[in-house]
Amino acid sequence: MSMMFEELKQGLEEAISFERGSGKARTKTYMILPIKEYTGKEIREIRMKAGMTQRVFAYYMGVSHKTVEAWEHGTTHPAGPAFRLLELLDSKEISSTEYVIAK
Repeated sequence: MSMMFEELKQGLEEAISFERGSGKARTKTYMILPIKEYTGKEIREIRMKAGMTQRVFAYYMGVSHKTVEAWEHGTTHPAGPAFRLLELLDSKEISSTEYVIAK
């Protein structure tokens, strides 16, 4: 069985024990930070740090090449999910990797 199934099974068993009065309840708290908004210059820096062309970056982000151009020039701005993906790219050390676009 998968690890996810085992964790789910364990959680359900603990919940049943708690409801029956024989177990302790555990809680897990997640802190969701506000979305960081990036400027066009910062988006370009993230793309360059990743070693991607605008076309490859657009494919990676799931947008058009023109959209990436507009972001970098500051004429338009990404939406929330794109900002989250940019945040992930920005937070990690991205080594030089060869990007291949599968079609």
